[in-house]
Amino acid sequence: MPEMNGIDATRLISEDSALGGVRVLILTTFDLDEYVYGALRAGASGFLLKDTPPAELLSAIRVVAGGEGLLSPSVTRRLIYEFARRPLPERPVPRRLDGVTEREKEVLTLVGLGLSNNEIAAHLGLSLATVKTHVGRILAKLGVRDRAQLVIVAYETGLVAVGL
Repeated sequence: MPEMNGIDATRLISEDSALGGVRVLILTTFDLDEYVYGALRAGASGFLLKDTPPAELLSAIRVVAGGEGLLSPSVTRRLIYEFARRPLPERPVPRRLDGVTEREKEVLTLVGLGLSNNEIAAHLGLSLATVKTHVGRILAKLGVRDRAQLVIVAYETGLVAVGL
């Protein structure tokens, strides 16, 4: 990319309201944490390495287009390791959650723990449609694009911590 790198392009695409709903899946040769973190901060919904087999790449495109987040297994392993070695936050950052109802915080916590909408519905005794409505409202209230970013918010605000 002669004029900008993938992270800068991702940021521009993610911030362009005319492209609302567009999701970015990074495909790169760079298996470095700084690229992963930069891509996620810029709004990427997925991060894969170029050696990903074609069938897995097609599946990843469908997953990201469907609104979910996806990371290469090697990246996921490193992110888990990084989170596990960080100290627990001294206190949550509740201001980020201003306007989020208690039920929405419950749903956000379960999203942060990796549960699917069906699993959340079963866990909370709600219908799938109700869970989808809650997830949509949480996305809107927090100004994030997808579940991958909801997981980050759940960790950053202390709703979810490593080992819970």
